Amino acid sequence: MVAVEQALPSASQLAARIMRGGRVLACPLEEGFLLVIGTGEPMAGTLAAEINDDVATRLTASIIGWRLALPSASATHGFAALLQMKDTDRPLTTLRLGEDDKRYIFAPRSIPVRDAAALLAELAGEQVGGLLDSVVDGLMQGPIGPQRLAAIIALLQSRKGSDGFVELLGETHDGVIFVKGWGRAIEPGVCRVAVNSSKPLVCDCGIATFLRQDVPAGGSGFVGLLSAKEPLRVRDIEGLIYRGRGGWRYAPVHEHRQIAGPSETPGHIRSVLLQTRSSPQVLLQLRSAANSFEGRETVSALPVPVRMGIDLAFQASGGAFLISGWLLDPEAHVQSVKLCGDRAAARLDDRWTRIERSDVTDAFTDEPLFRSAFGHGTHSHGFIVFASGLGWDSAAPLHLELSLKDSRRAFLPLAPIRVQPRLAALRQISSIDPANWGLAEIVDRQVVPFLCASEGSAPRVGTILDAGAFEQAGGPPIVIAAEDSEEGDVAPFLGLLALDPETRCAPIALVLPAERFRRHAGRIRELAQFYRLALRLIAAEESGDLYDLLETGIRAISHETVVLLAGSLLSNRAGWYGKLIAAHEANGGMISPTLAYEDHSVRWAGTWLVGESEYPAAGRYAGYPLSAVTGLKLTQVAAASFECCIMPREAFLRAGGFSGGYLGSQQKGLDLGMRLSRAGMPSYWLPSVQMLGTDETPGTAAPLVERIDRRIFAARWAPAPEGEGNWLEEVPA
Repeated sequence: MVAVEQALPSASQLAARIMRGGRVLACPLEEGFLLVIGTGEPMAGTLAAEINDDVATRLTASIIGWRLALPSASATHGFAALLQMKDTDRPLTTLRLGEDDKRYIFAPRSIPVRDAAALLAELAGEQVGGLLDSVVDGLMQGPIGPQRLAAIIALLQSRKGSDGFVELLGETHDGVIFVKGWGRAIEPGVCRVAVNSSKPLVCDCGIATFLRQDVPAGGSGFVGLLSAKEPLRVRDIEGLIYRGRGGWRYAPVHEHRQIAGPSETPGHIRSVLLQTRSSPQVLLQLRSAANSFEGRETVSALPVPVRMGIDLAFQASGGAFLISGWLLDPEAHVQSVKLCGDRAAARLDDRWTRIERSDVTDAFTDEPLFRSAFGHGTHSHGFIVFASGLGWDSAAPLHLELSLKDSRRAFLPLAPIRVQPRLAALRQISSIDPANWGLAEIVDRQVVPFLCASEGSAPRVGTILDAGAFEQAGGPPIVIAAEDSEEGDVAPFLGLLALDPETRCAPIALVLPAERFRRHAGRIRELAQFYRLALRLIAAEESGDLYDLLETGIRAISHETVVLLAGSLLSNRAGWYGKLIAAHEANGGMISPTLAYEDHSVRWAGTWLVGESEYPAAGRYAGYPLSAVTGLKLTQVAAASFECCIMPREAFLRAGGFSGGYLGSQQKGLDLGMRLSRAGMPSYWLPSVQMLGTDETPGTAAPLVERIDRRIFAARWAPAPEGEGNWLEEVPA
């Protein structure tokens, strides 16, 4: 009120200036957007406009007209024009409006928004309220930036008296923002509001009103739910622009406002819910918000026979979830089950796989609420489900939301374990009975998609300990993965390296899992010094398998070329190291020797393409005696073997290393080999060099693990059409 009264003298002078006719005043609202005020004949609506007598500047102006409070012979009506200009660098001189090109001259100086509001009040008199609403209507069209928002607020605050305040702001886990306050002209229902914040936005707001005795006459209390599509922090909100009873109003956030977190907000809503009145739609939204997640479990408090429990919940990098548990709902009260995070949700019950859980039935048989619900002989209460698309925010708690058919909701907090996808899948598989009839569907619909959607992180390099002159030794370093080796197993292996004249002088990087490193590093260092080996000991943190150890070793050194070797392999003859180096220097690329069993039969002799297909398969010489391939020459193959090879280190790093989505090693190595091949690096098989060893150590679930890996590999490299074949069938080598 004070600001407007102080501006009145200058407003009177400005009004007198444009009342002469033919003159207009410009008020910049934001870059290229003008409010132009003038007087003359009646005009309104959309008119053609031209700036500075330049045809190139022709545009469309939105005109708001009114009868002047004090008309004169030369001017009976006033007008306010909203112009969106393209060229904002040129000074404003003239304005033409309408088909008759009525010409106006701009005043030399533009005026600020508050002076424009005072001028409109001077010219419109008692009509100023409707005039301001019409101007704000025009300004609310299109995107609203900070400058335009400030102009709207300045226009609305030029009205006499206060329009109320926002006194409480509350966050919810659903991403909806709760507001509470009072206003003079606020109306119940759904309306569009502009939020005054550091990043202004327009959104829907469901408003409900209630009686308050502590507000000025004509005012009422209100609560509302802001549904913003973009992230909005309650602490950034400074006020709300809304269209209430009688026009646009602005309710600023009170300086002593209260901010409620997601756990407190539902309680604030419940405290006023029974007093409010609004449309059925808004009241339902408020009731739902009052029943939103408060950080605690509420399923067990449901008065109907519905209960839920979680057995295992894993989250891998990339926001992939693998969850198993049970839902007891014998009378089918539950309509949906969702996994909810920060402003995001993924439905689970339309994608999960149900499994038999008679133990759940037995646990609730004697419960009074469930006693009469059983009797259909079904025990399919368990479930396993993969979900993704929620992202991850460590500050935002996760929970399961059960929506019942009677519109009630119940919640179950969820604290998933963050692990490597391989470990999560193996733990989940081990919990399933191998004889379960639904195992194929569980793996096909849940485990495999989980692994495909997960992002395995690179293994971390732990402690590095030099047991010899590693940096001074010549030749490419031999990176050895001692996956299952204890101290006693490493001793003869190091002895064999020392007996070979070539490897005795080569730099050797021995990589062990961190736990074994801590137990045996001291003794292995003594052995290396005894054999006078140029050995570097490397600890791999959180390693999963042989290839994780190899990747750790590659990342821990800086040589241009590396030789990779599984600790389970032994050379058939001395001199293998020099032959690999010579072949690499002559041909480049990646080169692997023959891998054979201890009975001297071929285990691996190159990975080959099957016919014209790009899908690789090993086994062309598998089972042959070594003597059948020893005399063959260096041969290019589809992919080499990472169990023993020589390759450029940079090519490995550029390809991103091994994929973390596989459970075993065979397809994991083949996947990287194919990626390197696609990147243009050739792979070779060197038959004249042979290494002896066994296959990857089989576990209790080894056949299932192999089939899962084949499924993942096929999905990445050779996706089959829908309905083609059973993934559990053996794929010929």
